[in-house]
Amino acid sequence: MTIRILLADDQALIRAGFKMIIDAEPGFEVAGEAADGREAIDLMRTTRVDVVLMDIRMPHLDGIEATRRISANEHLARTRVLILTTFDDDDNVVLGLQAGASGFLGKNVAPADLVNAIRVIAAGEALLSPRATRSLLSRFIHRIRPTNRPRLPELGLVTEREMEILTLVAHGLSNDDIARRLRVSPLTVKTHVNRTMMKVNARDRAQLVVIAYQNGLVEAGDTLPDP
Repeated sequence: MTIRILLADDQALIRAGFKMIIDAEPGFEVAGEAADGREAIDLMRTTRVDVVLMDIRMPHLDGIEATRRISANEHLARTRVLILTTFDDDDNVVLGLQAGASGFLGKNVAPADLVNAIRVIAAGEALLSPRATRSLLSRFIHRIRPTNRPRLPELGLVTEREMEILTLVAHGLSNDDIARRLRVSPLTVKTHVNRTMMKVNARDRAQLVVIAYQNGLVEAGDTLPDP
């Protein structure tokens, strides 16, 4: 099935560059272009969009608030948001993930990496490979503080095994890493991860990491628990 992509960036030149890359890729289609978050949401109401390449800084409605509104709208929430950033503002990257983005990329990304990122996001996965997650943890995640609110009630539905795996996910381990560590199959790990996402209403792996930090399951500077 064709992956339909919406380009949301206030700089026409950047949209044009991404459009050239997308148009050259079989199975990809530009569903529309928007110069701000409000235009992006309006377009999504009238056309099918699988992935939004979302700039953070835009006039009228910025990318973070647009992402939050997309995630909160049951008719739009199936669309995955990929945040585009220059990595010069740690807080905004974290806020984008908290708002519901499935991952982030630098605007200077290589064409092949952009194509791969869109495929990963469209498949329902988070653009948080173990390497990317560890980078996130070291550079950004220390800015996510546990909230003063009571722990997310849905965490009470998570089994002891699922909680163990959730903690390992938050430390940046892949399913294969976790499987080797716990001496189970990668499929078993994937099943636990998927069940945990359903229980805590997480869209993807990125949201699991955010939930783990917001609820104090993992804190910046924590070392990996012993096997």
